[in-house]
Amino acid sequence: MPLPQQFTLLVLGQGGTGLELASWAASHLGERVTSVTVYGGVSSAPTERTAALEAAGVAFVYGTEEVAGTFDICVASPGISEFGEFFRSARAASSQIMGEPEFAWLLSPERWCAITGTNGKTTVTSLTNDLLRASGLDSVAVGNIGNAPIHEVDRREEGEWFVAELSSYQLATTEAFHPRAAVLLNLSPDHLAWHRSHENYALAKIRMFKNMDDGDIAIVNVEDEGLAPYLDRIYDAGRRVLHLGLADDGAADAAFVRDGVLTVRMAGEEHALVRVDELRIVGAHNVLNALAASSAALACGASVAGVCSGLREFKPLPHRLEPVDTVDGVRYVNDSKATNTDAVLTALAAFDGERIVLLLGGSDKGTPLEEFMAEVASRTACVVCFGEARERLRTALMDAPGAADIDIAEAEDLRDAVDVARSLAQRGDTVLLSPACASFDEFSGFEERGEAFRSYVADLAALSEAEA
Repeated sequence: MPLPQQFTLLVLGQGGTGLELASWAASHLGERVTSVTVYGGVSSAPTERTAALEAAGVAFVYGTEEVAGTFDICVASPGISEFGEFFRSARAASSQIMGEPEFAWLLSPERWCAITGTNGKTTVTSLTNDLLRASGLDSVAVGNIGNAPIHEVDRREEGEWFVAELSSYQLATTEAFHPRAAVLLNLSPDHLAWHRSHENYALAKIRMFKNMDDGDIAIVNVEDEGLAPYLDRIYDAGRRVLHLGLADDGAADAAFVRDGVLTVRMAGEEHALVRVDELRIVGAHNVLNALAASSAALACGASVAGVCSGLREFKPLPHRLEPVDTVDGVRYVNDSKATNTDAVLTALAAFDGERIVLLLGGSDKGTPLEEFMAEVASRTACVVCFGEARERLRTALMDAPGAADIDIAEAEDLRDAVDVARSLAQRGDTVLLSPACASFDEFSGFEERGEAFRSYVADLAALSEAEA
């Protein structure tokens, strides 16, 4: 359903997304928006920014999740579960309810490329955006990457692409959203507290394809085991699907590696791009990420030359298998973004055959650990469990087959974990922060955790120099 020419707006949540929405609405009061009301939630309170928005005509309601009144449109912040009472109250008070990306799409629906998956979204979004720009096209990365689409709508250039990283939270309520190209990278259990079940989580992801037709292209990792149960639902709609994988399965549209070269077959043409060993991002998962981004960019009109140039230049993003330093012959790698077990196994695969000292821990997500810890025990030399989840992690690891063959230690927090890792590591080892947990027991997010890790490694380097 399109947006009315004029509408009353309810914004749910006063975090970053909610305030971006309120700011946009304030600038359109008296035009498209007749009124805007923000419900901050039970723990909300006035701030300097809310005071400024109130002065601009935005109404704020603090300290409650019971929505009063009626509204044409409600836009919910991604942290607010559709299964919670806050969301239900807002739904009852609103004619339409949606996430912020869909609201932005309704305001500016042309040229959207959408990217989702449990892991790899940010890398593929950033790389796709770079490949489009390297081809001379206007493009901006938006969404879960940290730049709300609503922030870009009013200053969007004609012909500009929105490359949108979308989380399951943002996709769960999708009704009208219609990207021209969409990438689904992988699927493994995550965010179960928000979605209530893995099935709900998976169905939220594939809603991205809901309105696509044969003029669009869905780029799907057909080799991912987690996606296998849902492939038929993606195919059933009759949309065009490009098969993403390391091997060529013969599909009419496909992206794969042939003789060490990234290759994309699309619309009857086959494009040999760059060699795997020319990429600056490492690991089989990043080869898939590069294939996904290349396919998306080519589907959006990028040139082969631009894609090849962009692939060669793209560097690892912060906190994603990011080399930090080598101290006393030991390499330290920051993979703080690995907040779930699948991401950790992907990271370990990137260092196959090396001696790994793995730092696991943080805020417990309640993920099943039995199969995961069996893999960890077989792929590491030492594991340091830290933070809030340390006891559960250590217990699960000690029960795993092969655990007797590795060193297992505990540390109270990340700083202690780095110190313990230093004492366990041998020259030639890699100390890998790939925690499989959220960071909120100690930090505001994975970014702050990764920056802290960098700082602690810098302290080790300074200490090593002082001792030399």
